[in-house]
Amino acid sequence: VLRQQFSEKTMSKDRTPINTNSLTEDMLLDGRVKLAQPVDGLRTAIDAVLLAASVPVKAGQHVLDLGCGAGAVSLCLASRVPRCAIVAVDIEPSLTDCAASNFANNGMADRVVAACADILSLPFAPGSFDQVAMNPPYFQAGLASEPKGRLRRLASIEGAAVLSDWIAAAMLQARTSGCVTIVHRADRLDEVIAGFTRHQIGGLKATPIWSKHGASASRVIVQCRKGDRRPFELSPGIVMHNREGRYTSAASHVLRDGWALEDAISTL
Repeated sequence: VLRQQFSEKTMSKDRTPINTNSLTEDMLLDGRVKLAQPVDGLRTAIDAVLLAASVPVKAGQHVLDLGCGAGAVSLCLASRVPRCAIVAVDIEPSLTDCAASNFANNGMADRVVAACADILSLPFAPGSFDQVAMNPPYFQAGLASEPKGRLRRLASIEGAAVLSDWIAAAMLQARTSGCVTIVHRADRLDEVIAGFTRHQIGGLKATPIWSKHGASASRVIVQCRKGDRRPFELSPGIVMHNREGRYTSAASHVLRDGWALEDAISTL
């Protein structure tokens, strides 16, 4: 149904074929997922894998992946929970083309589809999704050095849609009792929380991500259960590297074994 809802509205009939010479093929989840991505784009990092691991998706649920890029979050989610349906959205046609190719190459095209759309005007009915995941640009325009390359700038620097717009779009698309999950810079946690509290009070959980023991958290994952009024919860979080610089056991379970983040944290 969701495929029919967006196919005619969002998929251009005049597509420039992907230049395979401009792509690299990488592996995620210890080789279980193949990811082709543009050389000149923002390269997929562990943030995408952690975000996918954080989404509490169950079999049979519908997921919206906002700002999907080449599709890393959707690929990791579909690998962990094969019986969910995912719509991956990005504003950049070349990236949704790349994502669609990745879904097909990983044998997931029957349940993970890509749509080219602007989050400020999404073509879906409100409340269409059980889960919404997003990895929006981390930097405000004018407050950070812009990287070279159009695709890198698009992924890194906020455009017409700012952080509060991303959150508003996600909350609109989530069903009541559905969950919105975002990964962002820890130094913008106050803005993330403020964005959610414009729509409801309560139902928020934050999970800090530390690169190593004793370091300040660099990233944070925030979840909001739509319609929930329980008080704010701060998760124990996860440390990515031990003192020797190797992945901790919890990080390895997520990045290599494909565990849910909550399950990995519970082993600490």
